[in-house]
Amino acid sequence: MNDATPWRDLPVGARVVVRRRLDPAESAQARAEGRGSVWTDVIGIVRSVDDAGLTVHTDAPRDPSPREVHIPSASIETAKRIPRRPTRSRR
Repeated sequence: MNDATPWRDLPVGARVVVRRRLDPAESAQARAEGRGSVWTDVIGIVRSVDDAGLTVHTDAPRDPSPREVHIPSASIETAKRIPRRPTRSRR
């Protein structure tokens, strides 16, 4: 699979980054906080894919509370596979 593969072709279990459009409330909050106001990225493991969108289990670095997130198809701008997290070696 290359980076241009449509999000509907992402396999369950793949680690991905999904760029999605913020909804109006999220966009207003982002502007108020001085952040970007259109897009956000979600990093996670694909749990399901269908015409309605993607469901991922979040897996971002330093995320203290991973959770299941459904990303509606209408809000997905792009998605691509990314490498698994490296395993930490014990010292």
